[in-house]
Amino acid sequence: MKERLQKILSARGVASRRRGEELIRGGRVSVNGIPASLGDCADPELDEILLDGKPLPRQQEYVYIMLNKPRGYVTTLSDEKGRPNAASLVADCGVRVYPVGRLDMDSEGLLLFTNDGDFANRMMHPRGEVEKTYEVWVTGYAPGAELRLERPITLDGYTIRKPGVRLVKVQGERARFLVTIHEGRNRQVRRMCEAAGMQVSRLRRIREGKLCLGNLETGKWRYLTKEERDGL
Repeated sequence: MKERLQKILSARGVASRRRGEELIRGGRVSVNGIPASLGDCADPELDEILLDGKPLPRQQEYVYIMLNKPRGYVTTLSDEKGRPNAASLVADCGVRVYPVGRLDMDSEGLLLFTNDGDFANRMMHPRGEVEKTYEVWVTGYAPGAELRLERPITLDGYTIRKPGVRLVKVQGERARFLVTIHEGRNRQVRRMCEAAGMQVSRLRRIREGKLCLGNLETGKWRYLTKEERDGL
């Protein structure tokens, strides 16, 4: 059965669909000896699909991993500055996986990895509205800041939905919140806190959909259970 080339590349664990599109545009993919173009389809069982002149890997079993990402690790698969990469922490899983969404370098906590492109796309697509909860430590707290933090604001021309905010602890100008958001805008929680007059000193993602970080140690990973995958 014919499928879009970027979907085939994703299914074979070569790249995410977006990265697959870049590989096609770059002229690195061919079908039956002919350079492919974006939008082309092929049958992976009948057609010869080459990446950089080499056949694609055989179909792999899908892998779903939860990592407790430490602070100081980037989530891009390559970094021109040579900073530590979160993917290196799951390299011993035995297959090539890529992150589902991102956590910025200064943030920590729950980060998913997979080689299932369809799963990754469903998790990241705005229509999915996968809720994410963060434990947030701030400075600059003043009484009433939690009410300002609850207000929807506009980021990058988009007005976010009202977040869920729970004040957990206050100690002078320092406070800790649980913040639940429905989107995944760039550095969204940090920018929300700045708009409310506070600065984030620590940010940790502890929940994504029904999936909870639990007591997974920092820097460690584990496979998702079937029940967890079905819940997502």
